[in-house]
Amino acid sequence: MRTSPALRAAALAAAVTVLLPITACSDSGNKDGPDGPQSSPLAANAAEATSSGDLASQKLTWKPCPAPSPAQGSGKAPSPLPGGTPWECAFMRAPLDYAKPEGATIRLELIRARAKNQDKRIGSLIFNFGGPGASGVATLPAFGADYDKLRARYDLVSFDPRGVGRSDGVKCETDKQLDARYENDGTPDTSAEVNTFVKDTKAFAAACEENSGKQLPYVGTTDAARDMDLMRQVLGDKKLYYFGISYGTELGGVYAHLFPKNVGRSVLDAVVDPTQDSEQSSLGQAKGFQLALDNFTKDCADRGDECKLPGASAQEVEQGIADLLAKLEKQPIPGIGSRRLTQTLATTGIAAALYSKQTWTLLEQGLDEADGGDGALLLALADSLNGRSDNGHYDNSMAANTAINCADSKQRFTADQTEAKLPEFRSASKIFGDYLGWSLMACTGWPVAGAWDTPDVSAPGSAPILVVGNTGDPATPYKGAKAMADALGEDVGVEMTYEGQGHGAYNSGNACVQQEVGGYLLDGKVPAAGTVCK
Repeated sequence: MRTSPALRAAALAAAVTVLLPITACSDSGNKDGPDGPQSSPLAANAAEATSSGDLASQKLTWKPCPAPSPAQGSGKAPSPLPGGTPWECAFMRAPLDYAKPEGATIRLELIRARAKNQDKRIGSLIFNFGGPGASGVATLPAFGADYDKLRARYDLVSFDPRGVGRSDGVKCETDKQLDARYENDGTPDTSAEVNTFVKDTKAFAAACEENSGKQLPYVGTTDAARDMDLMRQVLGDKKLYYFGISYGTELGGVYAHLFPKNVGRSVLDAVVDPTQDSEQSSLGQAKGFQLALDNFTKDCADRGDECKLPGASAQEVEQGIADLLAKLEKQPIPGIGSRRLTQTLATTGIAAALYSKQTWTLLEQGLDEADGGDGALLLALADSLNGRSDNGHYDNSMAANTAINCADSKQRFTADQTEAKLPEFRSASKIFGDYLGWSLMACTGWPVAGAWDTPDVSAPGSAPILVVGNTGDPATPYKGAKAMADALGEDVGVEMTYEGQGHGAYNSGNACVQQEVGGYLLDGKVPAAGTVCK
């Protein structure tokens, strides 16, 4: 069974702040193969020394975008937007280490579609779609039509952050190793399983250090924020106009803290709570995914015989899901080809489908088929979130996610510390508690120390930043929007609510959300604080 484009698109849109695992273009003078540069941009530029002033005045060479590289998820070259506007790509150079601005540089890949009305053009609207680890170069074209109204006065621009995709993407394990890793038990129950889990986690960290050790200290959010300010200058904008989604909201908040006077019209959608450390964030996600599952099971029960899943109440439907996962713990079932659907992969597939109400029908079908012994659809859903293409190749989103999160977060957990916290996670979610509880060990054995417990996003003197929370968001729970607005500071964070389901608000298609966001970005009209869209 092939992973459908819809599932891949859902996964790109659903980039999450805490990983849910067990756990193009050529610039002038470079010859690229079909998968991008033949050698690492970091290696290619290791001896290059350039002043920060020179970097700010660099000229980008825009060319037609090639097909995404394997690290970006593979696929076809992006099609023009409605009306024929093409996508263009270029590479921008940035310091590897901002503490040594005249030292080695790296290359960051950018993509853009130019504004419809150049006479009324405001500037470049830069998107970050989250993860961390999502390729903006691959994601923006996939959702370009959804943002096309904003192209009335902006060039739509996105990029692969450092460590992602073609921007010197972090490399860790091989496709074969990742297949084995994802099949392993991500919710160990016995001492032997715990030992295997810890061994696999440390082996992954060691592989990242072996293959990308030189860049791991320089892939954190602060570096990415500095890259965006350099990008602003290179693109010729006096202010940064920004649309951040999921982890992109944290990046936007850190940027505003570092460069408050450079903030232009900015929107943060599907908002990360900047006051929570990695443990609190994982626990919040357990509650968020449980809420989304509750909404799914209630919808199923309310439809009665139309729903394929057994159970007359939401509680009975959920118990059926729990029973299925318990069976898979003991005996995986056939999936795709020779691959099997395990309990952990099934849980990943369920999580993937809860990112959007539009994929609830796929979740219902996948659970029904798995109950009958066919795990193909749930496995395809898991693949979409894990970044596995139908050709068996993984993009580098999981490697980048871990590298960026571990460069940011100071927290490191032992197996004993993690097991002690599991009861609280189980209380938050019967289905996702163990799954997200064990994810606390994602940075165990990581070779680079983290930068913070929580990021500082206070931004006195910044222009207003519109912060949009979704009451039914599983990955970035709704209360994070208020926390972000408050942390940005008085007269900076402007909170708006969307009463809906799924991850994010603007891409829901809700007319009210799109009108309010568009009114701010295009016309400078700041919505009233507390605005609610239904």
